[in-house]
Amino acid sequence: MNKNFTLHSENETLALAEKLGRSAVRGTVFALVGELGTGKTVFARGIARGLGITTAITSPTFTLLEIYQGRIPMYHFDLYRIEHSAEFDQLFFEEYWEGDGVSVIEWADRAADRLPENTTLVRFEYVDDLSRRLTIEYPDN
Repeated sequence: MNKNFTLHSENETLALAEKLGRSAVRGTVFALVGELGTGKTVFARGIARGLGITTAITSPTFTLLEIYQGRIPMYHFDLYRIEHSAEFDQLFFEEYWEGDGVSVIEWADRAADRLPENTTLVRFEYVDDLSRRLTIEYPDN
């Protein structure tokens, strides 16, 4: 099932993602795909809010993974620096994606062949300077 949204501000993006975060359960995986600056990290912040996380959320571009504690742990990945699929063989990210927390994966297209079947795909596209189109593709469960 797909849902499409046109969001006109950072606050609208945060609100939508917070709603998804509130309904997330252990093992939920959000795969975020879109160009630089389309709102992936803002979306991750909203999911964190929905999970009750009050810590500042930044993109883990250099560390690849940040772990935050809320009602459910959130594993925040940024795969921007991953260049080859073989790099995943040494990172063991699948253990988190299939674990007891909620995974939010920025630049998830770099790991597309490794993501679990239950992944919720969120595509971000520019509409204009302020607006974004989000397509949420829910898994067939």
